[in-house]
This record gives sequence, C-alpha cells and structure tokens, in this order.
Amino acid sequence: MIRAKISGIGSYLPEKILTNEELEKMVDTSDEWITTRTGIKERHIAKENETTVDIAEKASERAIEDANINPEDIDAILFATITPDMIFPSCACLLQDRLQTSNCMAMDFAAACSGFIYGLHIANCLIKTSEAKNVLLVASEKLSSIVDYTDRNTCVLFGDGAGAVIISKTEEDRGILSTYIGSDGSKAELLKKEGGATRLPFNKMSPFDYKKQYLYMDGKAIFKSAVQRMTESLSFALNKANLTFNDLDMIIPHQANLRIIEMVREYGKLKENQVFVNLHKTGNTSAASIPIALDEAIKSGKLKKDNVVGLTAFGGGLTFGSAIIKI
Repeated sequence: MIRAKISGIGSYLPEKILTNEELEKMVDTSDEWITTRTGIKERHIAKENETTVDIAEKASERAIEDANINPEDIDAILFATITPDMIFPSCACLLQDRLQTSNCMAMDFAAACSGFIYGLHIANCLIKTSEAKNVLLVASEKLSSIVDYTDRNTCVLFGDGAGAVIISKTEEDRGILSTYIGSDGSKAELLKKEGGATRLPFNKMSPFDYKKQYLYMDGKAIFKSAVQRMTESLSFALNKANLTFNDLDMIIPHQANLRIIEMVREYGKLKENQVFVNLHKTGNTSAASIPIALDEAIKSGKLKKDNVVGLTAFGGGLTFGSAIIKI
C-alpha cells in the first residue's frame, strides 16, 4: 500500500519577541488578562522588511535538510497562508525560485488556521495517486502585518512564524492514516480581513476606514464553533482510520486559545501530557501553528517513532479539519 509520510520537518520563529508586558504599554490590557483568557505569554514578530516568504524559506530549508533530499527532488510546493507577500504571483512560486527546485507545481491556498491540515489532505492525495513522490508543504504567516495594534481584543492573540514538512511516498506502515476537512461559509463574516480586495478596494473606500485593512474577529462566536468543529473533525478522522481516542499517543491542536485546547482534551478524555501546547510562547500563528508545534514535539522527543498523533484545526472561512498520523 502506498502511503504518504512526513520524511522531514522544520520551523522558524522570528527573533523579535513581543511580551504581554510590552503590550501593556501599547493598549489597555494586562499580562493577567491575556494569560487568563488565552494562555499566551509572548509571541514572535517578524522584522518590518521580513516577509512571509522569507520566513517560509528558512523553515523549508530545515525540512529539506531533515528529509535528506535535494530541492530538485521536490515535485510540488503547497503554500498555506493568509498573509501573502503579494496577491500574485504566489508565495509558492517565489519560494520555488528561492529554493531552486525544478519546474514543479507551486500553488498558494488560503484556509486560514486550517491551512496545514488542508495541505496534508492535498499532499496525501498527490502521493497516493502517484502524481508526486515528494511534496513540500509549508505554512507561513506574518500576521503582524494585518493586526490592528490599537485593538486589544485581537492584537494580543497573534504572532508570526513558519513550519514546513516534506511529504514523501512510502510503503512502510506509517504516515498519514486519514484526513478529514470541511467548511462552513455561512459564518464567513465572523473572521475576515475585508479591505484591499475586490469586495472593498482601498481606492473605492470613501471615507477611508483604516480598520478594514486589518483582521476582524468575533471572538465569542468563533470560540463556540471552534470547539465543536475541532472535536467533530477529530472524531471523523479517527473513524476513517478505524481508531479511537484511546489509540492516540498525543494530539496537537491549533494553538489559538488554551481554553479551546483544554475543552478538546476533555472531549477526548486525554491526559494533560497527551496534548502538546506551545501557545504560551508563540501565540496564534494561524496555518503555521500546527507544523511549528509538531516540529517542536518531534525534536524534543515528546513524539517518537510509531506514535500516533491527531492534528486538529479550525479557522476563518470557516474551515476545519483533522489528520491522524503515525510518526
């Protein structure tokens, strides 16, 4: 049986760290308020001249090195982001040039915080249909570029970062066991970045509303939907793999809010050490959050060979999805 496995992984977090104490000086908030409601203590912020592709390149190079392959061995680049360098050309094409891969397929897609799970699903299909032997899946976000740092409800949540994996063909008894993805466009208005596209071009905005160039989120409504969709999709993915929560060694949920993560853990009746959390030091990095956490879990030895891990995410769109992987 042909399977798709993670043969290499890498991540990158920008050097600059923005702490809760520093945010106290910028908006009406406090470390206690942020920590209690979100679990976040700090987040990484890219330099002004550091782009989404810049940080993706660093994560991708680490994944390629970890997989012990050459860039020309890559058959496809899948790039998950909602903060592209430009509307077009795609970040994937810019990255393809930087890495000097051969004339491989290169495409961006926007599934917000579920982007990495969506990418796993696509990569799995490419590998299992023999359309590719090695796929570079990278999720990279410079959310600081679309966050309003006068809005205390959103600016405390988000950070920048990138994670990348090489998905390769294997006949081993490991890899992606199942994926489940879905969407609910009826709730699209709950989480959006409206200004600057065809719906609301900046040159047609009169009077100009600077807030439309930033991310908007209805946090309370998103919270309720996130818990429901993440737990449901994880259950569906487990069913597809003929597994249950008891078969999981660990889950890595999207790192958005500690209370959401805790409710997902309680739903699966898992122990605290079965849920990987690095939210406190990264904030919400959207599509990049799961691969960054996965890289840390593997490199730290918390995830070992033959462990079964459940990945689950929820994001703007609304999108949601889960994947079951045997390391």
